[in-house]
Amino acid sequence: MGVTFRLFKHSLKQNNFVIKQEKLGLMCGTFNPPHIGHLILAQTALHELGLDKVLFLPVGDPTHKQTGTPLEHRLKMTQLAIADNPDFELDTTDAFREGPHYTSTLLPLLRSKYLSARFWLLIGGDSLATFPHWHQPDQLLEHCDLAVLNRPGYDPNLADLAKSVPNLPDQVTFLNGPYIHLSSSWLRENLAKDERRPYLLPAPVSEYASTHKLYV
Repeated sequence: MGVTFRLFKHSLKQNNFVIKQEKLGLMCGTFNPPHIGHLILAQTALHELGLDKVLFLPVGDPTHKQTGTPLEHRLKMTQLAIADNPDFELDTTDAFREGPHYTSTLLPLLRSKYLSARFWLLIGGDSLATFPHWHQPDQLLEHCDLAVLNRPGYDPNLADLAKSVPNLPDQVTFLNGPYIHLSSSWLRENLAKDERRPYLLPAPVSEYASTHKLYV
């Protein structure tokens, strides 16, 4: 008899044995470049949700934006950014699949890879506010919950969001952690001016970007 499971349960039963369900956080994005804001969100979720690990999933060819930085460099920078944390792991599922790259189509692929895992998609409050406009948000929530680190100036109204995505309020957890108002686009602009930004970028990422002249 094979393993049977239902999504979002904390344990699985196989015959008479209880199998602990792995709890995984998902950090999706271009990571162009990966910065301290990404790491703070991941570490906050890891601690507050009791995750087993956080997967960093750089996108190959984003549907809604142009990266301007080759995938090989973004993968390497992400690997460097998380190298000193054994609870963070690089996953290339989204990097090497055919587009278009929607989170809703990524999750079934991850489900086939991590059969018994419970997923939390880690996002900021601004992303939650636009969640009803994501590609197939209802189908996305069939595979994961949302863990949200809210951003100053964003106050998503769950009741309003539920009008478009009815199950959303029951699948959102707000994280209580530090927030840094930081974006990869702002970092790229400053790096293009040759303005070094210590502490905002992990040192190995900053060195790699400088060595390869990625943003000049």
